[in-house]
Amino acid sequence: MSGPVRPGAAARLRTAALPLALPAAGALGAWYLWSRDPHLPGQLLPFCPWRRLTGLQCPGCGGTRMAYDLLHGDLAAAWADNAALLLTLPVLAVLYGTWLRHGLAGRRFRLRLGPRGTAAVLTAAALWTVGRNLW
Repeated sequence: MSGPVRPGAAARLRTAALPLALPAAGALGAWYLWSRDPHLPGQLLPFCPWRRLTGLQCPGCGGTRMAYDLLHGDLAAAWADNAALLLTLPVLAVLYGTWLRHGLAGRRFRLRLGPRGTAAVLTAAALWTVGRNLW
């Protein structure tokens, strides 16, 4: 009796290609962001269309400033820019590690939140959006 069928090297490379490329893309983005202070006007950086249209902050607003502050070692400023997004970074790191582990094993990783998980994420995002726009 044989054990489970292990995917070949080509299949493992295919499923691991994207999670392996992500750190390179992130490093390139970090290199670009390092020298451009998003706290100053006139920087060539992404903008939030929601904020530009409404004047209100979305759940991700401040993410670029937060990343810049983290790159420069200023945790307090990163917290002030977007505390909720900062708190999700450990969760995102675990999800990335799981995605990479699955990819290297030749398996696809699919995050399945289900209806309750989706409702929880959307509720948290809505509460954060309302709260940060009120204070």
